[in-house]
Amino acid sequence: MERASVAVLLVVVVAVLYTAGIAESAAAKSGGASFIKAKCSTTQYPALCVQSLSTYASAIQKSPKQLAHTALTVSLAKAQSAKAFVSKLGKIKGMKKRELEAVHDCLDEMNDSIDRLSQSMQELEKAGKSKGQDFLWHMSNVDTWVSAALTDENTCVDGFAGRALDGRIKESVRGWVVNVAQVTSNALALINQYGAKN
Repeated sequence: MERASVAVLLVVVVAVLYTAGIAESAAAKSGGASFIKAKCSTTQYPALCVQSLSTYASAIQKSPKQLAHTALTVSLAKAQSAKAFVSKLGKIKGMKKRELEAVHDCLDEMNDSIDRLSQSMQELEKAGKSKGQDFLWHMSNVDTWVSAALTDENTCVDGFAGRALDGRIKESVRGWVVNVAQVTSNALALINQYGAKN
């Protein structure tokens, strides 16, 4: 009988701890979600900001540093996906010469954007370990490189300007790359918020 009581008590303790862990996790995610929503409200594309970052709410919690890092990570991942898409487009047969040139130019711009976002990730890591003037210097570098990446993304889209390039290729590239540029713009805003608070 005593063994049964110990077993029941053990099950109750495990259940309570498990429930407390779930509640704690849900509270952290909920707190992170409201933090993300508040911070994203100041970006140029707040709905996209919330949508792209809310999955990471439990990791972000209420950390401006983690929010900036995650936003930059999402931007880099989207840029890499867009590059892969544009690269596949460059292999389509029967494309107009001007379309093919625009696709190749866009691919170059996306490669540059990815390089700059990767540099920004490394610099943001250094900034997180720095203080004072060193922190400001690293954050200035992050700002410069993310801004340059955003310019690269916009230049890619601009390469498809004009009626001669109207069509499925232009619309496909535009859909992918505009999304990357919007996510990058949001990341830049969140990075600047983080930099301004430290």
